[in-house]
Amino acid sequence: MSEYQYYDFRAIDRALTKADMAELRSVSTRAVITSTSFTNHYEWGDLKADPLKLLEKYFDTFLYVANWGTRELCLRLPLELADYKMLRAMLAGEAAQVRKSGNSVIVAFENQFEDDDWDDGTGWMGSLMSLRSDLLRGDLRCLYLGWLLCAQNEEFGEDEQEPAVPAGLGELSAPLHSLIEFLGINEDLVEVAASASAPLNASPDREELAAWIQTCSKRKRTICWLSQSRNPVNGGRTNCCDVSSNRKRYALCPSPTGFGGTLPVIS
Repeated sequence: MSEYQYYDFRAIDRALTKADMAELRSVSTRAVITSTSFTNHYEWGDLKADPLKLLEKYFDTFLYVANWGTRELCLRLPLELADYKMLRAMLAGEAAQVRKSGNSVIVAFENQFEDDDWDDGTGWMGSLMSLRSDLLRGDLRCLYLGWLLCAQNEEFGEDEQEPAVPAGLGELSAPLHSLIEFLGINEDLVEVAASASAPLNASPDREELAAWIQTCSKRKRTICWLSQSRNPVNGGRTNCCDVSSNRKRYALCPSPTGFGGTLPVIS
């Protein structure tokens, strides 16, 4: 096999309509298309559409794997639920970046590295897509891992300021471990950063959660409910999904001493 490319798109906040599915079918006659997904692989060709435009119009997550080493993961967030300036400040590199598109914010991760094991890409989306709902409830740890990836790739100068370290880097979830593996992030770098990371705080109690819900618009509550029902976390317990409303649990900590914009020496 000279080349191999795998594309995986998922819809979370709304199901695809029949018209949507017909439009997607015109893009590919071979793709597997359902009301919540579009998947296909190519061995002698390529997707006949811009994957980011498909993401922006139809889907909420996008994953790409190529056998020459490229791996991409994109998460689309509703602009009204995301603190764009804060997200952009955390990720301003090439391997991990944030951009605004219409009424959405796109968080994108990309890396290229050689992996000796053959990987057809099919097992990754299920372990990574819940990172979107994590972001919507204020868990910024995947963004910090993206910053580490940029630093690992030597994208920053010596004067680059490291973002504050989020709590819980020493208590990574399964999706965060999958992100580290998927992107080839150096685990020693994560361990150094985790040494300056505070433990996670307790989740908000029912009264705090009820009070927060009352401050939300009807649309925001609907999106939160959909994100929770399709991507349950914490054993199915309800969670807050506004990035700007639930920072206490994932409170940011000062950078590790000497870590700054340059990478520590890993022995």
